[in-house]
Amino acid sequence: MTGGPVIDGRRLLARLDAFAAIGATPAGGVNRPALGPEDRAARALLAGLGAARGFSPFQDAAANLFLRRAGADDGRPPLLIGSHLDSQPTGGRFDGALGTLAALEVLETLEDHGVVTAGPVELVAWTNEEGSRFAPGAFGSQVYAAGAFPRGWQDTLDNDGARLPDELAATLAALPQAAERPLGRPVAGYFELHIEQGPLLEREGALIGVVEGIQGTRWLEVVIEGQVAHAGTTPLADRRDAMAVAAAVIARLQATVMPADVDARLTVGRLTLAPGAVNVIPGEVTFSIDLRHPSGAEIDRLEAEIVALAGEVAADGGCRASVRRSMDVAPARFDARLVGIVEGAAKRRGFPSRRLFSGAFHDALFMARLGPAAMIFVPCRGGLSHNEAEYVEPHQAIAGAQVLCDATLEAMAGLAAT
Repeated sequence: MTGGPVIDGRRLLARLDAFAAIGATPAGGVNRPALGPEDRAARALLAGLGAARGFSPFQDAAANLFLRRAGADDGRPPLLIGSHLDSQPTGGRFDGALGTLAALEVLETLEDHGVVTAGPVELVAWTNEEGSRFAPGAFGSQVYAAGAFPRGWQDTLDNDGARLPDELAATLAALPQAAERPLGRPVAGYFELHIEQGPLLEREGALIGVVEGIQGTRWLEVVIEGQVAHAGTTPLADRRDAMAVAAAVIARLQATVMPADVDARLTVGRLTLAPGAVNVIPGEVTFSIDLRHPSGAEIDRLEAEIVALAGEVAADGGCRASVRRSMDVAPARFDARLVGIVEGAAKRRGFPSRRLFSGAFHDALFMARLGPAAMIFVPCRGGLSHNEAEYVEPHQAIAGAQVLCDATLEAMAGLAAT
């Protein structure tokens, strides 16, 4: 067992309850859309709790919120720890909030024990990680890591027509006590605690997931073009049925891609067809493919396989196929030193752990482009997330926060030696 400071588990659990009440849903989940009134209320509560302990609040132009605990050399780049506060419309109470509030608990634990760190440690609550109100997701961390806003961001609207620039401005104005800071400031490193959002840790009895990286994601749009014709008068030999071809392509992919590679993920989540009448053979079908893998080279190979397969099956059915990319995010491998720190912290606490790759996006994916980064996972019941029934056992949440605290201290000790 390590002799480092022990976090206040009761305080952490109480904070999780308090934040879950902001945007609470009748089914026990959370609806806290990015940059909306509930998100602003959560930010205000977080800033108030930090101010009560003497932590300085800051915001950047993307409304990313920081709470700074000073270090011995306050001119050093900070070590960032945190996650996000926004949620899916029927989200759970732990996704994002656990990592953010565990970061607050770390700052408070350091304060409780009078720990002086080599440099500053900052909590960060990233803007619009979920992307459920404004696309794309992980907006705040992407903008921060790039040091600039993406082209055309001013035209982004939500489903009700609200403009992203207006909602950003209103959110920034709601915390006038937070001083402004520039995007893309250097960091010493980044740790993020998050629920796994999958079943592996629970299934294997591991309390801590040591995340080695985040798999790459590529979204493809497949269009099958056939010929509209009468459903009752057109025999099989004369049909150019776009739907039949699309179904065959999807069936072949589902039967081959994931069964052949345990690390591959392929999902068809959206399908539209035209003209969409019961008694008309579809002339055009469009469907999405969400393709994921830890290896960028393997994603390239799978995309080429999809293009070839779609073309072959379409030609056999008298149709044409086209495939285009709509999104491409490269895989990220986390910093080996920080990953080792997480693994060592879990071991010293006696917490069973295993290494794994994240199948979901996280802000750490983009922070890894700016500097050293690593993630800590804790189990969630049944692997269920983005769901009001999402649940993390109290001892699991506390263990994750303790590993975050220990990892933060070890990383800061390493900085002191440089």
